[in-house]
Amino acid sequence: MERILASWIGFTDIRAAKGVEKDGLGPICQAIQAKEFDEINLISDLPPNDADNYMNWIKPFTKSKIVLHVEKLRGPTNFGEIYEAAARVITDVQSRHGKGISLSFHLSPGTPAMAAVWIILAKTRFPAELIESSPQEGVKTASVPFDISAEFIPDLLRGPDNNLERLAEGLPPNAPEFSHLIHRSNVMKRIILKSQLVAPRSVPLLIEGESGTGKELLARAVHNTSTRRKGPFIAVNCGAIPNDLLESELFGYEKGAFTGADKQKIGYFEAANGGTLFLDEIGELPASGQVKLLRALQENKINRLGSTQPVKFDARIFAATNRDLINEIAENRFREDLFYRIAVAIIKLPPLRERAGDIGLVIDALLKQINNEGKNDPGYIHKQISAGAKNLMLQYEWPGNVRELQNTLMRAAMWSTGEVISLEDIKEALIPISLSREDSLLNRPIKDGVNLPELMDKLAQHYLKKAVDESNGNKTKAALLVGLPSYQTFTNWMKKHKVA
Repeated sequence: MERILASWIGFTDIRAAKGVEKDGLGPICQAIQAKEFDEINLISDLPPNDADNYMNWIKPFTKSKIVLHVEKLRGPTNFGEIYEAAARVITDVQSRHGKGISLSFHLSPGTPAMAAVWIILAKTRFPAELIESSPQEGVKTASVPFDISAEFIPDLLRGPDNNLERLAEGLPPNAPEFSHLIHRSNVMKRIILKSQLVAPRSVPLLIEGESGTGKELLARAVHNTSTRRKGPFIAVNCGAIPNDLLESELFGYEKGAFTGADKQKIGYFEAANGGTLFLDEIGELPASGQVKLLRALQENKINRLGSTQPVKFDARIFAATNRDLINEIAENRFREDLFYRIAVAIIKLPPLRERAGDIGLVIDALLKQINNEGKNDPGYIHKQISAGAKNLMLQYEWPGNVRELQNTLMRAAMWSTGEVISLEDIKEALIPISLSREDSLLNRPIKDGVNLPELMDKLAQHYLKKAVDESNGNKTKAALLVGLPSYQTFTNWMKKHKVA
């Protein structure tokens, strides 16, 4: 396992490099002589000459690779900027080495605010050894014998999003219909705002997202804020209907249409009259079903099985899928004309791992729900979750998204014998799954060829959008997050890869 050290460069280190430090070589040099590291990451907000001179001075003391990260701070006690800078550096380290590394954070160099941020990071997002050094006691592991509450902090340090404020002008101040979509991340705020904007319109809506991201929950919220909220909301799982029953389930049938049809039955389309028809997992429809659905949407009419008389329907169409329908069209598995019928308004729900700041809130809401549902069960004990357990849940990727998180928390609550769900309870409740996603950029079959420019576009679009969100729209910070030299270069990449 690779051992990585991260540290700010402090004034004591600079004085040591200049030969004016009475107490020796300084904290950093003392640490790298006492412990072995595969890579040393130094963060500097000092004048460039000081940082460069220090780098030249310290290199002869170690054979390890030394990486300098220059971060500009408005002040050495600005907690928000220090947190974001340190988190950026560790994220960069993990992107280069993977997450299976041993991290050490040096508390001694820099200001008390910098040391405090290292403790917060080590106890929440990035588990790490905390070390400190002094001429009197040498280098030792710092004992911080408690877990900090595992709430995600950067969201609290960000300023208001001006774009969101402009979008929100004229919208109702409260949206109780969306209260079940627990969030505080900017990416989810944008989705809620877009959903509010599209709700009063009569246009079809396509919701895309991985399984477990809450597509039906969002669809119901949009319906409940629309002009059709007094009408029915009919949800249909297209992937669960057998092919030979698809037409009768969607469009209904007449008495005598087939053996056993002893009375007339209306289908989902007619049942949704005056309301919303939600076609979940529409990407699972077979080709024959797509043709029939397209005809119904084009004419706003359906034919019950066994009847030649068309019946008008008045339902707003929502559709959802966990597939990439553009890719499905390219592979001739989904009709392009049907796509354009259902994809007038498109909302893409992000996976839970990309919703910075939301996981802690979701954990609290789901645990409250579990406690409410279990309070009448014999012998049920009201559960709380320890900070250590919550930290582990924050660090997990959640490939199954909110649904997986809910099931994990439910298992942990059932198996824990006391009032507190411990770290071990969560470890036992987790079911790690190694996913081989069809849309994985690194695991595409190459036997029949791949479209490399298209894959490069997708990769660039993904990380450019993520950088814009993480930096709250600051292109200079966004450029640093994706390794580009300046905000001008970042802007050029956005134009090249068609990122708004």
